[in-house]
Amino acid sequence: MPETVYRNRRAFSLENDRLEVVVTVEGGHIAVIRDKATGVNPLWSPPWPSIEPSTYDPGKHPEYGGNAESRLLAGILGHNLCLDLFGGPSEEEIAAGLTVHGECSVGRYEISSGGGVLVQSITAGTCQLAFKRKLTLAPGSRRLAIEETVENLSVCDRPVAWTQHVTLGPPFLEKGATRFRASATKSKVIETDFTGGKGYMQIGAEFNWPDVPLAGGGHEDMQIFTARPVSGAFSTHLMDPTNQTAFFAAWSPACKLGIAYEWRQADFPWLGIWEENLSRTTPPWNGQTVTRGMEFGASPFPESRRAMIHRGSLFGVPAYRWIPARRSVIVRYSALVAPAGSIDEFTASFESGS
Repeated sequence: MPETVYRNRRAFSLENDRLEVVVTVEGGHIAVIRDKATGVNPLWSPPWPSIEPSTYDPGKHPEYGGNAESRLLAGILGHNLCLDLFGGPSEEEIAAGLTVHGECSVGRYEISSGGGVLVQSITAGTCQLAFKRKLTLAPGSRRLAIEETVENLSVCDRPVAWTQHVTLGPPFLEKGATRFRASATKSKVIETDFTGGKGYMQIGAEFNWPDVPLAGGGHEDMQIFTARPVSGAFSTHLMDPTNQTAFFAAWSPACKLGIAYEWRQADFPWLGIWEENLSRTTPPWNGQTVTRGMEFGASPFPESRRAMIHRGSLFGVPAYRWIPARRSVIVRYSALVAPAGSIDEFTASFESGS
């Protein structure tokens, strides 16, 4: 496919008769997985203008804030890769120029496409990792097959975070309406006040999916997106270790459409669920954003590299993975977007492989 433009961003598209997929050149985001019948893209498209990360200048673009996250937020779309880092850099890393979620979230990718296949590649010089992602969309299929390869270019074994930051947004995401399913088991709310006093989950609480303990007592079912006027949250969920395959699924009653991702549990044992519901009032959020991130990866929480390594594990499961010196690691997963009359109908069709 030829190069295209999406939200004033350089991008490439991949499509068949059912789905359209759009990937950005800078940041490498899977910005769109659009169902052609309804015209709905379940992935998040921020309410602020999107610019190329390479053009971000804190002096010229105060509308994106002025911190280590601003370059990322200026260009973030949909499904964002967090590689080597999942969360914020240390003060020393910030001073050295590292941004939130790492270099691959803001770098420029080389892209080639043809014959229903699109390949993205980038060399992250700061962390000495080479990344390649191959997306395949077969004719007539509603399933996007994804293969990722990370090569360690250094002579040292490297501990890394590696998370698929899949974020859903309106119109697919609707307060009090959008339904969710996941192969989650043991769960934990992040141990800090993630929301500046606007959270409703009990900080640091351990629980079994989907019933999260509330700060004021009682529990809430996380399988329905919050109906609160304003809120924020982050919790992590261990994917069922008795199953080789892990998944999450989401369904919109208004759109009668579902989206699901499926992956090997051993590759990405954690599902982080991030909620932003009009709670962040600083630029570029400005109290206008509703999202839910379904972030599956090798680490349970977004945190600094030092905190990740210090944590080591949660529930006996590692909080990061190793890429051996001068070796490559390959993972495969898939995304499905399809119409359905209910979350149960969609999940049944997804699990059957249709």
